[in-house]
Amino acid sequence: MTTLREVVAALDAAYPPRLAADWDAVGLVCGDPDDEVRRVHIAVDPVAETVDEALAAGADLLVTHHPLLLRGVHGVGADTPKGALLHRLIRGGAGLFTAHTNADSASPGVSDALAAAIGLTVEGPLQAAPAPALDKIIAFVPTGPELTTVHEALSDAGAGHIGDYSHCSFATAGTGQFLPHEGARPTIGAVGKLERVAETRIEMVLPRHRRAAVVAALLASHPYEEPAYDVLELAELPSQLGLGRIGTLDTAEPLSAFTDRVAAGLPATAWGVRAAGDPDRMVRRVAVCGGAGDSALDAAAAAGVDAYVTADLRHHPASEHVLAGTGPRPPRPALVDVAHWASEWPWCAQAADVVRAATGGSVDVGVSRLRTDPWTIGRNPT
Repeated sequence: MTTLREVVAALDAAYPPRLAADWDAVGLVCGDPDDEVRRVHIAVDPVAETVDEALAAGADLLVTHHPLLLRGVHGVGADTPKGALLHRLIRGGAGLFTAHTNADSASPGVSDALAAAIGLTVEGPLQAAPAPALDKIIAFVPTGPELTTVHEALSDAGAGHIGDYSHCSFATAGTGQFLPHEGARPTIGAVGKLERVAETRIEMVLPRHRRAAVVAALLASHPYEEPAYDVLELAELPSQLGLGRIGTLDTAEPLSAFTDRVAAGLPATAWGVRAAGDPDRMVRRVAVCGGAGDSALDAAAAAGVDAYVTADLRHHPASEHVLAGTGPRPPRPALVDVAHWASEWPWCAQAADVVRAATGGSVDVGVSRLRTDPWTIGRNPT
């Protein structure tokens, strides 16, 4: 039996909640973690249509990209639109889970799915998120049973955790030397006598925010009155996490053809696909950002890409972007603007693969093909 708790753990591992913006609301919205999950339904939006679809399919869990309860609420009465949706899910025995800005910044995440949909080979993030700040603690411990005691204490305090591994360390043998003076209470040796002891140098990485706890654990578990240790701040490393992605096409093509490519790779919407730039400009290197992406216009320009694909571009930022690339200035990327929902819909298949892989195929996973983009009519004057 696969439980809701197990499915949530798999989704949290793929889209870590720590990556979510501080204003966001992600994770399990409703549902009993101990309930069995036999079918999961995945959609961009938690709206009446996708809730109906999930319940009609017999889903035990609806996974969406957009949150239902983004801002603080004081109640979820069934006499409100959002409260009514929650009551329908609960009465139907289905949970609701959201992965929003954490899925935007994960690797792979929303923009990786968008890049794949239009045929890009991803190089890395458009706006990289800083990797978690790390320290390294180096301690010198008498070789013997005390080494195991110290190692366990450091591990329990948060050191030595790398990915899916714990108790990670490196140890080298050596000789420690010290001369206890009056007032010292040496564990080994005597006051006034130079002592040499077989010791082991142990090295472990740790999250910087665990520094105080790890040092305290070392001091509490070490047999010496004055343990010798170092704490080093490690350099920031490149990260694949962050908003947007930069990728390349196998072959350069004109902007007009690239716009057709984007339209063919994404579901149709009333909004359609529109581009700003010279139709004959050749496009090879591309930045993408699923969802509203005009905040990353400067990042796309700085990346030196030929085109930037995103959603919800506003008139003035787009106009200023185009203007900034005219005259003697280096050309700025052409802009390709798509519907918000369409830019994020490819993520649904990615999330479905996460659930399938984690459950070994024991859970049936469906992806909604309902167009929940709010715009329903598109017209051009004739």
